[in-house]
Amino acid sequence: MPADHGLLKKALPAGAFFILLLCLSAAAADSCSPPATSEPVQVRYVHDGDSLVLADNKKIRLIGINTPEIAYQDQPTQALAIKARNRLRQLLFQQGNRARLIYGDQQQDRHGRNLAHLWLADDSNLAARLLREGLAWSVAIPPNIRYLDCYLEAEQTARKGSRGVWDHPDYAPRNANELGLRNEGFQRVRGRIIRVNHGGGARWINLQGRFALRIPDRDIEWFKNRPDASWVGREIEVRGWLYSAKGELRVTVQHPAALQFTN
Repeated sequence: MPADHGLLKKALPAGAFFILLLCLSAAAADSCSPPATSEPVQVRYVHDGDSLVLADNKKIRLIGINTPEIAYQDQPTQALAIKARNRLRQLLFQQGNRARLIYGDQQQDRHGRNLAHLWLADDSNLAARLLREGLAWSVAIPPNIRYLDCYLEAEQTARKGSRGVWDHPDYAPRNANELGLRNEGFQRVRGRIIRVNHGGGARWINLQGRFALRIPDRDIEWFKNRPDASWVGREIEVRGWLYSAKGELRVTVQHPAALQFTN
């Protein structure tokens, strides 16, 4: 059954899986099948669990997932990062490193990588395979949410089965009031909402401790139940890339799939 979407107007029960949009745009798909417009590609090199290089040297970042990071600069390799990379390599190698691809509505990220969905030659979606095995987290970054239903359903399978990242202590949610400014990078964070306001072209949701969620005005359209004073006092979990600014940790939230009320 496809995951239900929406920030529900009625309070969700504790432990509800996602606060999601009641209705995604017509672009959302119920399955991960490749469209007729997908193009054949040959993969030359797999960098990590969510990025690779094609035979024509195009750098590809898989849409809809984030996998643990391999060592970069002064950051060590994270738990399960090598396993995720090797699994992606294995899946591709088993089918001659051949795949099919479609680019996202937003075709490049800020690093200049091409954003795309990929399928193996047998039509299985690579992102969904990694999610189902617990080697990735789903991420929703509009406008590239065409297969969000499928990816959330695949993640839920791993989460219910306590697979991979869902059973590893390194990836348990962190309490917002225990984090410091050095705790940057992709994380799941929980905390109690103490304030909701608007300013600087965004909605701001402040949690206990020095932690704030930022929802840009351009993305608020995705939120059926928009943040307001009724959210104050609720416990929430957010996933995303943490960064420090003005003496606090922040995370930019572009879609309600990144949020979950826990009470």
